[in-house]
Formats: sequence, C-alpha cells, structure tokens
Amino acid sequence: MSDLERFFRQLVANIVATDPHRLHQQLQVAEILRDILPYRVNRRALGLESAEDYEVLLLRLCSGEGGYARIEPPELQARLQTELAGTNPDLGLLRANGDALVWLGAAEVARALAAEPAVSYAPPGPPPQTVREETLRGTFDHTETQVAEPNNELPLDTVVPPPPRSDADATAMCLYCGGALPAGRQVNFCPHCGQSQRPLQCPSCHADVEYGWRHCVSCGATIGED
Repeated sequence: MSDLERFFRQLVANIVATDPHRLHQQLQVAEILRDILPYRVNRRALGLESAEDYEVLLLRLCSGEGGYARIEPPELQARLQTELAGTNPDLGLLRANGDALVWLGAAEVARALAAEPAVSYAPPGPPPQTVREETLRGTFDHTETQVAEPNNELPLDTVVPPPPRSDADATAMCLYCGGALPAGRQVNFCPHCGQSQRPLQCPSCHADVEYGWRHCVSCGATIGED
C-alpha cells in the first residue's frame, strides 16, 4: 500500500466514524486539516515522520493523483500539479486556500470500504438468539429420541403464571360511585352514595342486566328509559 493510498483510506475511515454521508459530499480543505484528518492525531496511523510529509500527501491527494480526489476551482488543482512537478512545492498553498472544495472519488471510496472491513458500514444484523431458542433448536436437531430425567426445577426463562384469583379476593366496588364496599357480608346498598347494589333486571323479560347497559342482551328491550 502506497503512502497516498494509506492517507486516503485513513481519511475515509475518519469520515465514516463521524458522518458517513459526507463521503459523497464536498469537504473544505480547512476541514480536512483541522477536523477530519489533523496531522497530530493521525500521524501514527499514517506512518508519517513530519508535518511536511503530511502536507505533501494532502497536496498529492488534492491534485488528483491516483483519482482519489479532485479540488475546485480547477485552476487550483492545476496549480497543485505544477507545484508537485517542481523540486520545492509550496506546502502552504492549501492552507492559504482553506475554503477550496474537495470531492472524494466515488470509485476509490467504494474500493476503500470494500478493502477495509473496519471502515465499512452497514445496518445492524439480527439480534442474537436467546438461550431458550438455542436450547429448543438443539432439541429438535437430535436424531435419537432421549428420555429426560424428572427435574422439579423450572428453567430460568419459565414464566410462572400467578395463582387463579377468586371473586372474594377482589375488592367489591359500588356500581354507581365506585366506592369500596364492605367485604365478607351481604351489601344491598352502598354506604357512600346509598344506591342499591342488587342485580338489575330487564323490565320486559326480567333477565339480569349490568349497570350502564342501554338494551337487554336477551330481548333487546331499552333499559333505564321511560
């Protein structure tokens, strides 16, 4: 891997770590220098010995070398190519043009993502299977039938239903005001509002009806209206 390719892949990796959508958006030169790929933070990953080596690689990247990127305006890119062709390129040229726009090559970005699993990004996979699901699957994978020994202990993931609840356990409430009624005795009238607690009957067929019903479920007669 060349120094320029390593520089480009580190740039791609840093963008993926913060905002992958920016791989296909314009970047300012000042952003790359200051925020995305600053020299002091990335010098070891880039394997560079000096800031001058870093700036030379950034010049090569922005000049269009290798098709990794291009810079706008086009005349600036031509100026970079001229500087690199000389023996002593102006390393401060990019810092002086910090507002220039850099576009990463789409094909090279795709190649970098495919070559480096660490920088590729994808939707998260399915959640891991629970112990209970794996246990059940393993049971059906056996080719021989095994007779399990009696075991009085319940599995950790077994949900034990609560014991059945009788009517005596529930707190009786008034059908009219909702107040609690005395338990353990016959209650004909609510001690709070004085309303009768005896079962209501349909005026037509005398079938039991519940409070709030507008019609009898047996004969359809209207309840509670004159």
